Amino acid sequence: MKSDLIIIGAGPGGYETALLAAERGKSVVLVNGGQLGGTCLNAGCIPTKCMVKDAAVVSTCRNSDEFGVKEVKFEIDFNKVIARREGVVSQLREGIAGLMKKAGVTVVEGMARFKDEFTVTVGDEEYNAEHIIIATGSESKALPIPGADAEYVLDSTGILRLEYIPAQLVIVGGGVIGLEFASVFNAFGSEVTVIEFMKNIAPTFDSDISKRLKQALSKRGVKILTGAAVKKIEQNADYQVVTTYDLKGKEETVVSSDILMAVGRKPNVEGLNLEAAGVTYSPKGIPVDDNMCTNVDHIYAIGDVNARLMLAHVASFQGVRALNAIEGRADDIRFDVVPAALFTDPECAMVGLTEEQCKEKGIAVKIGKSFFRANGKALAGGESDGLCKLIFSADTEELLGAHIMGAEAALLAQQCCDFITARRTACDIRQTIFGHPTLSEVILAAAHI
Repeated sequence: MKSDLIIIGAGPGGYETALLAAERGKSVVLVNGGQLGGTCLNAGCIPTKCMVKDAAVVSTCRNSDEFGVKEVKFEIDFNKVIARREGVVSQLREGIAGLMKKAGVTVVEGMARFKDEFTVTVGDEEYNAEHIIIATGSESKALPIPGADAEYVLDSTGILRLEYIPAQLVIVGGGVIGLEFASVFNAFGSEVTVIEFMKNIAPTFDSDISKRLKQALSKRGVKILTGAAVKKIEQNADYQVVTTYDLKGKEETVVSSDILMAVGRKPNVEGLNLEAAGVTYSPKGIPVDDNMCTNVDHIYAIGDVNARLMLAHVASFQGVRALNAIEGRADDIRFDVVPAALFTDPECAMVGLTEEQCKEKGIAVKIGKSFFRANGKALAGGESDGLCKLIFSADTEELLGAHIMGAEAALLAQQCCDFITARRTACDIRQTIFGHPTLSEVILAAAHI
């Protein structure tokens, strides 16, 4: 079968690019090697956010006395938590299938392999196109330590298959995935321990946010060990998990009922037979230029598989860039301004440069800070724990970065993303009318530098 475009992988980058290409009049073959929606929909962004909401409801019930509602009695029905989550995922997956059908995208189920630079095979069938986009995503990786590959060591997909709430949960890795599950299962009643190798949890976030998040989660009962290196994982005679780690030169152990390995993800490059197409790759991913083009001029790679920035929304916009490059269209997408969120309790989000990155680049900055405890809407909602940190150029006062911990941090960071993309200054922000009372006023307050 011949088409204008073959897209390998049906995650956000793959299926959204397929829809856009079809809208622009191209014939598209979308090869789906798993489930429509990819990791994000089926085992990542969406199911975890369902559980984040469940955890928030539990926390509200648990702290209802603060809002004048006394003696609330409740129990968690984890089967309903699972059923609600799966229902949401199923609804969205069916929606994607409907969009593909309506757009006329040919969805092929199976694993794709390159036969040559213009042809891929799926099973016994061959598909040929002038342009090919690889969007195969990533998978969980594990530490190279004894016991890491044991059946009882869960990854982010495996923990979603649990049909019970762990009594004790050890999480190896204090990044986005680990911390979101830590926050969720802490709310559900698990005794949670997070072991992070770096000196701060959420190491990609600004250090002020990371430190405050550690304090907030610790206050909620999550035990967090930073600067700790996990050495081995094993089971004892009672089938409990024993995790051995090194902390400041001293060997320690923690015993738990369950363990989650959350130390990052690796690009899915194996099994594609990229050699047949002449595409350069390594275990670190497929190198691409700023148009997402590989070393083969009609083959592109978007999303996690190119390992530039492993976020679903980045994959989607990289798909737009790749399609524009194929068609010779210019665009003004700024891949240096990407919002990222951490849906813990409290929520964290960021966009632009951190203070540490500015120092590394030799950029002189002015810092503006405001606190949620001084925001009327935050206090009214019982959500006073939070910080808004804005980073401005010392020379021009242009907004360079925003780092927020607190209620609706992701939405607030998106507002800052708009300011950064438009190259707005502290003065511009101060002259923008913010509604009152709103959480967004923490941005206005931080702009008074």
